[in-house]
Amino acid sequence: MNRIDELFTRKQQNVLSVYFTAGYPNLSDSRVVLESLQTSGADLVEIGIPYSDPVADGPTIQESNQQAISNGMTIKKLFEQLEKVREEVEMPIILMGYLNPIMQFGVEAFCQKCQEAGVDGLIIPDLPMYEFTTQYKELFEKHHLHNIFLITPQTSTKRIKEIDQNTSGFIYMVSSASITGAKGEITKEQTKYFDRVNDMGLKNPRLIGFGISDNKTFHQACQYASGAIIGSAFINLLKASKNLPEDIDSFIRSVRS
Repeated sequence: MNRIDELFTRKQQNVLSVYFTAGYPNLSDSRVVLESLQTSGADLVEIGIPYSDPVADGPTIQESNQQAISNGMTIKKLFEQLEKVREEVEMPIILMGYLNPIMQFGVEAFCQKCQEAGVDGLIIPDLPMYEFTTQYKELFEKHHLHNIFLITPQTSTKRIKEIDQNTSGFIYMVSSASITGAKGEITKEQTKYFDRVNDMGLKNPRLIGFGISDNKTFHQACQYASGAIIGSAFINLLKASKNLPEDIDSFIRSVRS
């Protein structure tokens, strides 16, 4: 069974997923961050593949992408860093990236490397549904990779149900019609959207992302989904950190408490 499926089989609430950019703040930090997240109690990790034009991301993650690229991070380097990662890390690993760099690397070669490294799923925000179902779905399944689609408050009911049929693992429920970035609280308008989605009886669990930054917003989001994803706030922590393992542990504990 895919590790993402195993996670949601044994845990239906308060799932904490954390995003970080590979090669940030320093090129060699990816494994340290991964292992520290597992030790600290994160349930799921989403590793961002740096890209020069991350259109879905806000200033914080854009800056981390640029720094990681300047540090020398590439898809090839990331896979080198992930070699034998499964000797230390048991939690599910998702790679988040944009389609252009993956196509340049070679989609089949990329999927093969994911399988070799023990990657469990992919989030590719600019991968159209049609291209996925007609060109890549069988390839992803061959390499045991879940493909996670995103929905937003503007996604129609019909489209959400189509996404539910073609997503595996979970649905990434974008909390608002905006780019990523930490927010102060979840609004009434957002909760109406969460309730609308929950009333659809979808087969996939949902994780809420965009604007989840701390204990308050994490627990608010968990009232409406299986869990939540923290990204920009964690990137800010990495940027300021003087001791990654200690600071990551403190951050995860503060979110969980």
